[in-house]
Amino acid sequence: MKGSRKLLAAVAALAALSAGCANTGSSPRPGAGAPAQESGPLKVGVIVPLSGPAGPNGAHVLEAIEVMSDLINSEGGCAGRQIEVVSRDDQSTPAAGVSAANDLIAEGADVVMGGWNSPVTLAIQPVLVRAGVMNITSIPQNASILGGADPAAVRMNAGNQVGAHVAARYIADTLHARGVAMLLQNDAYGNDAGAGLRAELEKRGIEVVAEQKFAFTDTDFRIPLSNIAAANPDVVFSANAAESSGMPAMARQYAESHIPATHFAGTGTVSPTVIDLAGGAVIDGLVSADLYFPDVEPFRSLPRNQAFVQAYTQRSGGELPDKYRALGAQSVDVWCKAVTKVGGTDRLAVADAIQGESFAGTILGDVRFTGDGQQEFPIYAFTVEGGKTKVLEQIPVDDAVWG
Repeated sequence: MKGSRKLLAAVAALAALSAGCANTGSSPRPGAGAPAQESGPLKVGVIVPLSGPAGPNGAHVLEAIEVMSDLINSEGGCAGRQIEVVSRDDQSTPAAGVSAANDLIAEGADVVMGGWNSPVTLAIQPVLVRAGVMNITSIPQNASILGGADPAAVRMNAGNQVGAHVAARYIADTLHARGVAMLLQNDAYGNDAGAGLRAELEKRGIEVVAEQKFAFTDTDFRIPLSNIAAANPDVVFSANAAESSGMPAMARQYAESHIPATHFAGTGTVSPTVIDLAGGAVIDGLVSADLYFPDVEPFRSLPRNQAFVQAYTQRSGGELPDKYRALGAQSVDVWCKAVTKVGGTDRLAVADAIQGESFAGTILGDVRFTGDGQQEFPIYAFTVEGGKTKVLEQIPVDDAVWG
């Protein structure tokens, strides 16, 4: 796949050069973006929720993208050009996401970062593909985001397949569970996460003893928790992506229910924001897994992370960036490195410079991408202790799981 994209990218670049054409940003374009030597800013489009239950989440990711863009601009820009961030609110709905994508296409975006929700990302992918605009998925985890509508897709976050693998591995090898109950967000993210975990647990001879579903906007989980408790599981797995509303409420209500089973929250769903909103030490004992801890080794000593954390905390008034914000920033940093390498913003050429390639000295350290565009990185189990994150151990991920 990668070789054919490289040929297509070269043909597109040659055609654009022969025709002397360039993207003016005035209308959607069918192929290549503006060449990197052209004057004027590179427009980084961002589609995230800026209102509704996930509004704070999207605002944080946007803020991190702006901070990284400013950092790159202060270093001389991206391939010698300044970055301009242009954002739109997807309201956590696919229809609004499609409208936002069309707006950014008309705005002349060279790339679109987004979104927060899997259903929105799946809806905007074909729109951006038709316009020839690259999409870098920062947060969503649905398996179809890669290898689906967009063969040039790149994803920063771990997909649900990886999340299911590390959850099952920790549940089996460390927690030694025999029966697991699942609390699943009833959408493309939660259902995909649940199906993946069920398959991984079955491989290990672990039974799913109960399953309860809820809406993304829900904040009262007392009934599903009661139903879960009746099944007497050893571990309860949750997939709840509402960082500023549903997940903190679920974590607190779970703790207050005194269910004896360990609560393992899906990879990447427990941030410092979740812990603070849930009451800090109230949810001590909650277990999850994640890929970024800004002030913990090995991240604390990484020069790129140090620069990002310093710039971010200056803007936020001292608040440290979480994993979601780091992934937003990583999206811009990796894209800029690829644009610089290929000397332009052509979607296929930039994708080819990312997919299957390695990048040194990023916020997350040295990373590589699979041929399908999935970023690979170490994942660590952690717990909440004294209202703070405590890293426990790295969870191995088999190479085949990354894709």
